[in-house]
Amino acid sequence: MIPKWFRASPGRVRASRRLLHGWFLLSRGMTLGVRAAVIDGDDRVCLIRHTYAPGWQLPGGGVEIGEDVIVALARELAEEAAVETTATPRLHGAFFNAHASRRDHVLVFVVRDFVWHGPRRPDREIAECRFFALDALPPDTTRGTRERLREIAEGRIPAAIW
Repeated sequence: MIPKWFRASPGRVRASRRLLHGWFLLSRGMTLGVRAAVIDGDDRVCLIRHTYAPGWQLPGGGVEIGEDVIVALARELAEEAAVETTATPRLHGAFFNAHASRRDHVLVFVVRDFVWHGPRRPDREIAECRFFALDALPPDTTRGTRERLREIAEGRIPAAIW
């Protein structure tokens, strides 16, 4: 449970995002993120809920300068979901994420070979991490997450836009 004093108001979240994107604009020409659809043998997907943004979404995060995307994905999965990949993830698609900024791109991978070391304890970034049946996602799962999971489950060609 996140303490009440630590929970961000919608205004504080918007201001923080603007500040971070301002910093990224000055420090980087383009931002690149990685996310993973971690799907177990029972067709359940790992989703996380951040403390600073609404809704359930795929675990992942930013790729650091000079960092390999697979290394970044492994780092983010370990940090956010206590997941360790045991085989090379499969790239599902590359997406332009105009909702985040005009420079943001996200690579989505499918991970089916993994070890889950969780459940993880909530912290300042991650409020909750759980597995859900693909046909029973929480109502507040983000639109982009639902679309990516639908593409994966139905074997559809990925859209270009997040």
